Amino acid sequence: MLRLLAPIAILLASVIGCSSIEKAKPRPESARVSESVKLDVPQIMRGTIASEVIVMGHDNPSSRNYRPIITRGYGLVVGLNGTGSRDIPPQVRAHMLTEAAKGGWGSRRFGEEIGEISPEELLSSPDVAVVIVEAVIPQGAPEGTKFDVRVYPQPNSGTTSLEGGTLYTTDLRPGPLTTGGGQAAALAKARGPVFVNPFAEPDAVGKDTVNRTVGRILNGGEVTKDMPLKLRLLNPSHTRASIIETAINTRFPQEVGHFQGDPRHQTSPTAHGESDESIELTVPPSFKDRTDDFIELIRHTTIAQSNPEAVAMSIRRALLANPALANDASWRWQALGNRILPLLKDLYDHPEELPRLAALRAGARLNDPLVISQLTDMAANGSADYRIQAIQLLAEMNLNPQIDVALRKLLDDDDVEIRLEAYEALVERRDPYMRRTVVDSKFLVDVVNSTKPLIYITQIGEPRIVLFGPDLAIERPATVSAWSNRFMIKADKEEELVEVYYREPDAEQGVILRIEPDLETFVHFLGHTTTIEHPAPGLGLTYAQTVGAIHQIWSQKYINAAFRAEQDRILAAIMRLQTEDVVTERPEFTENEAPATDGGANPVAADQPGNNLGRLDGPNQILPPSNSTPPG
Repeated sequence: MLRLLAPIAILLASVIGCSSIEKAKPRPESARVSESVKLDVPQIMRGTIASEVIVMGHDNPSSRNYRPIITRGYGLVVGLNGTGSRDIPPQVRAHMLTEAAKGGWGSRRFGEEIGEISPEELLSSPDVAVVIVEAVIPQGAPEGTKFDVRVYPQPNSGTTSLEGGTLYTTDLRPGPLTTGGGQAAALAKARGPVFVNPFAEPDAVGKDTVNRTVGRILNGGEVTKDMPLKLRLLNPSHTRASIIETAINTRFPQEVGHFQGDPRHQTSPTAHGESDESIELTVPPSFKDRTDDFIELIRHTTIAQSNPEAVAMSIRRALLANPALANDASWRWQALGNRILPLLKDLYDHPEELPRLAALRAGARLNDPLVISQLTDMAANGSADYRIQAIQLLAEMNLNPQIDVALRKLLDDDDVEIRLEAYEALVERRDPYMRRTVVDSKFLVDVVNSTKPLIYITQIGEPRIVLFGPDLAIERPATVSAWSNRFMIKADKEEELVEVYYREPDAEQGVILRIEPDLETFVHFLGHTTTIEHPAPGLGLTYAQTVGAIHQIWSQKYINAAFRAEQDRILAAIMRLQTEDVVTERPEFTENEAPATDGGANPVAADQPGNNLGRLDGPNQILPPSNSTPPG
């Protein structure tokens, strides 16, 4: 017994003797593990990816208000006719000289406007203006995404007009506009001809009240690298991150191109887990121009992919109990995929409008041919808001002659906005029903078969002059005088050709040319520059000048058609993002605005129904008719 107790006594003595030795403190529990964070989502969103993650874009993460990115930069507009300014703040001048060193200004590769002069001489030229360049880029936009750009002189500049200028390559960065160090990395570049108010008289600065110092470059911006897009789990877990990654890649499998180097080939999986709290997303090529739609589908994707039919029925019950959930219900159905289509077909003619449109939207996005008859009927006979939404949904569906025939009929609709929406839908569907030509790589001319004469001018994306009616022509006899008599037209009734006189702003003498009165031919004549390779006669006008010339002829009542200009929404989008408030989109032209008519001689007030040519804020929201109140 003594032999057994001796080792125990020695052990106790050693423990007591070591009691004064400092021991290591126990490792603290991770706060992020012990504290479970929950997102406040509606009941219909329970079990979705949005209930467990927030979307991390380039700047501010948000789970409910996914925002595009405002980018800015200082740029240089050259080719101005003495309307630029050498008044540049010292810090901006120093910044531009740094940019000149990096960009090689003064070399021949930048064109004859710059030549071999030094950067200092360039910035002091009255034919050059330093401008602020602004643009809005969608979060997650892949490399190569195109967008419109807004330009204007820096404050207190002496620049009086950007008309006729060209913006040289400018880096666009997120965040506030700065000139010092610590600038954010460039996300995109912008360059191209500046488009100013086309209804202002060219080179008449100071003779009217039109602001020529603000311009746009249509499709002039381009994303230079893929935008980062990530999901962050609020409750980090390797297991949960893996489950979410699998759910996304199941719904959005990696897309494969048809040949090596095909831009439709996806080089990495759609979702790639980086850690227990971060998942990197790759926008599939099919969503290249619809990153917002992709994000909504990701957010509404069900994490448990095993029984989509049961989930679809649960969503259906929630929607019928509360039709105000129509948007989320439609997105959730779309995220579930084609398997749930049989469960929606009886909702396509549901008596309540919001559930019906939620199902129709999901069916159209999933290319269910059963929705076509319902959507074409809605596009022809529904309320104004629903007609537009139906047309937009039809535009996105796969090739189907029934859709194209229905949209073509709407080109003769009494409502101008419906005609324009149908035209845009047919453009998206690449319908051969219209004729398209290109004028010297400057702009497009679309001729649309319609019995309702209309001239439509685009201000977003590709510059287009759209002629509704193949027989539009300058009526004769005609006597037109515009631009301080630098542009004149004369034609007798019995003559086959019209006589055009045009003089460049600085020229002492003008030219007299004769051309057919057919408006399509005449538009080509205005924009075409005569060369040895293309000897056809032409005046070589810019897109804005061509629009302005056509408007002058129309306003003097020698073209029997309505005239419409698309709205510009760049400034409105920037203001909305800066204030986080929805702002009313401003009219396209606030000074000397082009009068809108109803197709005859009667002007239409800017606030009358049918005169708002801006699209809805995207086809993602299900809107009730403007004269009704949404339930719930």
